[in-house]
Amino acid sequence: MARALWGCSPWLVLLCACAWGHPKPLDQREDVRNCSISPPYLPVTAVNTTAQLTALRQQMHTQNLSAYIIPDTDAHMSEYISKCDQRRAWMTGFTGSAGIAVVTMGKAALWTDSRYWTQAERQMDCNWELHKEVGTTPIVTWLLAEIPVGGHVGFDPFLFSIDSWESYDAALRESDRELVSITINLVDLVWGSERPAVPSEPVYALQEAFTGSTWQEKVSDIRSQMQKRHEAPTAVLLSALDETAWLFNLRGSDIPYNPFFYSYTLLTDSSIRLFANKSRFNSEALQYLNSGCTGSMCVQLEDYSQVRDSVQAYTSGDVRIWIGTSYTSYGLYEVIPKEKLVADAYSPVMITKAVKNSKEQTLLRASHVRDAVAVIRYLVWLEKNVPKGTVDEFSGAEQLEKFRGEEEFFSGSSFETISASGLNAALAHYSPTKELHRKLSSDEMYLLDSGGQYWDGTTDITRTVHWGTPSAFQKEVYTRVLIGNIDLSRLVFPAATSGRMVEAFARRALWDVGLNYGHGTGHGIGNFLCVHEWPVGFQFNNIAMAKGMFTSIEPGYYQDGEFGIRIEDVVLVVEAQTKYPGTYLTFEVVSLVPYDRNLIDVSLLSPEQLQYLNRYYQTIREKVGPELQRRQLPEELSWLQRHTEPLSARAAPAASWAPLMTVSTLAILGWSV
Repeated sequence: MARALWGCSPWLVLLCACAWGHPKPLDQREDVRNCSISPPYLPVTAVNTTAQLTALRQQMHTQNLSAYIIPDTDAHMSEYISKCDQRRAWMTGFTGSAGIAVVTMGKAALWTDSRYWTQAERQMDCNWELHKEVGTTPIVTWLLAEIPVGGHVGFDPFLFSIDSWESYDAALRESDRELVSITINLVDLVWGSERPAVPSEPVYALQEAFTGSTWQEKVSDIRSQMQKRHEAPTAVLLSALDETAWLFNLRGSDIPYNPFFYSYTLLTDSSIRLFANKSRFNSEALQYLNSGCTGSMCVQLEDYSQVRDSVQAYTSGDVRIWIGTSYTSYGLYEVIPKEKLVADAYSPVMITKAVKNSKEQTLLRASHVRDAVAVIRYLVWLEKNVPKGTVDEFSGAEQLEKFRGEEEFFSGSSFETISASGLNAALAHYSPTKELHRKLSSDEMYLLDSGGQYWDGTTDITRTVHWGTPSAFQKEVYTRVLIGNIDLSRLVFPAATSGRMVEAFARRALWDVGLNYGHGTGHGIGNFLCVHEWPVGFQFNNIAMAKGMFTSIEPGYYQDGEFGIRIEDVVLVVEAQTKYPGTYLTFEVVSLVPYDRNLIDVSLLSPEQLQYLNRYYQTIREKVGPELQRRQLPEELSWLQRHTEPLSARAAPAASWAPLMTVSTLAILGWSV
């Protein structure tokens, strides 16, 4: 699934609560607010936030604060957050996934990116200013203009990453303002009994058949890494929810689309301390953790809320704590003396989890075969029903969920399905709702970006189709996006190369004609964990590629107001077979759904690209065909056979591709010719 710079989740959910409005002027849009007239015009979707702002300012006055910052995350820097952590949405009325709110004693403001400007104007009342910038700098600039010298800016340290705290703290101190850490969240105090309950569903252990290693083996491996580290850490502190879930092979349902539970782990050289809600562990789960254990391999289950005090108490000894700064909140960081800190961008668990062992690779491959069956069933269903005019974006997404739900080991979607027709597909992160959606038509492009959570793996795949007659431009752009997908997928590159060094291969065919896309090219993916699993991918802050990693490859193109194209496959990093000895890598595609033949201009493909595509189609036949036969799905099998027939060249490109590819490769990697 494409994400803008892979830094925030894309979901749109419209909230209608406490809504009201005034008669609108004749030239006023009905769907957005107008705060420049008197009385202001508010659409029915706007939320009255006067009561919560008044109550928050009373709390701020009690704490002697001039301003209070409300981020859009939880204490674990999670991509998706539970309803009980949606504080910014409750305060502002704005439910987009990216945005930071700041409240002073006289003003309230929200900062978000261009994906959400219209949504914010629909959902916020006139208590709020909308600022169309992102990042710390514009927020600090506004704060300096709004609060006096010597003013205090409050924040919940558990909702700030270490980097965020450093950015705000440095900028405010330079201007004689102070950033104040307040461990009691002021929004929670105001929210009170109306705040949704913290999830309390049972935590469960994965069956051994769905795990790559036992939790005891994983603990021993991390302790071995601690011993080898020259700073000699005595403990590893795990804050990201997928770290603890992976380490213990435990899963939960606290976070939308992710099988996680609220938890921390303090793994020391002599103890294992798991911080979570004890009541959620039944006798079976407790036995799983401690059956037959001895000494340092016994898990001590401690209360989730005690993690800060426990970490602080642990630091009183002769210890050193190893953390990953990307996911450790300032709330924990601030109680660890700096001389007792061993800090990397990512914890050893995050790095180890990124490389799948052979069993995990087999599991993930198997989940993609079954997922392909569900997606193919859906594409066949669409071909029959779209011409009837009975399918819309939302009902289509529901039908796909139904098909996935019939697959073995299915546990839910891995993210909110992007089911986008026509101009909606030009919005890279659009998702339909029951109230707001568009009919699917044979005359329009349709983009489907979706995925499933299965006990043996997580999937994410995007296909773009057109059932009618696409324009020459649409076919050209689709084919160039496909070429980008192929060129990066078949690339051979030196081991330990970072993704950002090669991601331009996915853009080159678009760049050749002056086109591009504005989101990331790919992200890591987990084994029944995160659909966006860090730190793998093609971003500047991802780690180097290594054998056993899984990542998506997903170039695209978006024509504003008309159509959107994205082609996404999940790939496994494998060793490349080269003519001469050396350690080189390439990708093996594990997504197994054919591309839309109706949109491919074969004349744009080089012989090598065409050969690669036909080999991929043969792989799909060999792996998915037998599963369709076993499931007795003859219609889908016939569809698969038609859509994976070998493609043949129609006309050779005007220029030879081989020299162009060679020069482009060297240029992209920054090597001299």
